[in-house]
Amino acid sequence: MANDRILVLDFGSQTTQLIGRRVREARVYCEIWPYTADLERIRDFAPAGIILSGGPASVYEEDAPMADPALLELGLPLLGICYGMQWLVHALGGEVAASERREFGRADIDIRHPDPLFTGLATPQRVWMSHGDRIEEPPEGFHPIATTGNAPLAAIAHRERPWFGVQFHPEVVHTVNGTALLENFVYRVCGCEPTWTMSSFIDSEVVSIRAQVGDRRVLCALSGGVDSSVVALLLHRAIGDQLTCIFVDNGLLRAGEAEQVATAFRDYLHIPLVVADASERNLDQLAGVVDPEEKRKIIGHEFIATFRREADRAGPFDFLAQGTLYPDVIESVPVRGNASAIIKSHHNVGGLPEELGFELIEPLRELFKDEARELGRELGLPEEIVGRHPFPGPGLAIRVLGEVTRERLAVLRQADALMQEEIRAAGLYDQIWQAFAVLLPVHTVGVMGDARTFENACVVRCVHSKDGMTADWVDLPHDLLARIANRIINEVRGINRVCYDITSKPPGTIEWE
Repeated sequence: MANDRILVLDFGSQTTQLIGRRVREARVYCEIWPYTADLERIRDFAPAGIILSGGPASVYEEDAPMADPALLELGLPLLGICYGMQWLVHALGGEVAASERREFGRADIDIRHPDPLFTGLATPQRVWMSHGDRIEEPPEGFHPIATTGNAPLAAIAHRERPWFGVQFHPEVVHTVNGTALLENFVYRVCGCEPTWTMSSFIDSEVVSIRAQVGDRRVLCALSGGVDSSVVALLLHRAIGDQLTCIFVDNGLLRAGEAEQVATAFRDYLHIPLVVADASERNLDQLAGVVDPEEKRKIIGHEFIATFRREADRAGPFDFLAQGTLYPDVIESVPVRGNASAIIKSHHNVGGLPEELGFELIEPLRELFKDEARELGRELGLPEEIVGRHPFPGPGLAIRVLGEVTRERLAVLRQADALMQEEIRAAGLYDQIWQAFAVLLPVHTVGVMGDARTFENACVVRCVHSKDGMTADWVDLPHDLLARIANRIINEVRGINRVCYDITSKPPGTIEWE
């Protein structure tokens, strides 16, 4: 793996993470750094090639983000994407200007010179454009390798050096063969081999954890979600019963979830586990609260208090294990104009305070979400956990719109369980990124049999996503929707209307609910 790595320099695009994910999917290790990365640090990293991301700026603006021009002296293969291409052109003396006709959305490129970037791809190719500037004059030594009606330099290549630029975004799913293009760059141009696997990651990480921990004890905050579950299993593989997990049942989980987590980790995986019941304290403190942000803060504060109490009882511990993923690491480094770097509290229930005095262990900080799932399967994590749909930290508290009460939670929990049951029975659960029910703070008039009802309205929502950054509603079969609605209305007392949410999430929208 040491010689097979790609570096992505981020100029602020909303889809920079997708570039890294596509390279990782090609089984080649890569990291994403800001465009301001020090040249010596890049030399030490020793990448086989560098990809320059897109970004919202224009290179001719006074304060446009500019990488160190000495980057061009490293002699490495370069691939500029959108703004990255324009920076490459600008830095080498070419001309970039505002286009009279912007291109946003689908376009067809005509491939003029397929080798090596477009090897194996027919012409024309459907791609995804997102730019208002164009290359007016390429730098010396460059020639066009693909065009569109509006962009005669839709892709360019240097005649002698391994430098390329594309005006479109190969990392997004809308570019039909974008992954193949990136693989051509990584394999054919950079000479990388597909050596990045979760099996090799486990071997190296187990050695690293054992060296860091020695004979000391580790505490892990287990939520039952994919990230913390994979961390727990990896740590147990490395250090056995030196690990203790604490699972806080906040009373806001899905039906049967607390029991499922306890059974899986205690009985199946044999990992030391403490289950702390904070449900009554949470529900008492949430009484009368309707603001979602206030709900999150209350739940977060109680989680910290409960975790601290249980850690003191089970301790002492030297380390705290967290399920930090690579996107968290990337987003902690601000890049000018990067919409994905906005700090989000949406799914958080409050970070653990630094004064707990633990040394952190974050074994997943190099992984994307899909890699964490793959790692979980490699480690033997039960599929009902590793394949579980994402669930927010505050749980059902933010899916009960308005005041959270025991009665309203019970209604929503039953409706949500029926929905999940029908989706699984239809064989669609694993094809859907996230599916859930929401209890609205409104009552509707209905007629059931010969009686008039005045009860809650419920929304069900299913979304598709490949990358976690864009999402579109799932077009469920009408007979399945009918079964879901019929069962909820007939079996859940307190709901007399079910609606299906068909809103979409555009690129850059990361929060789901």
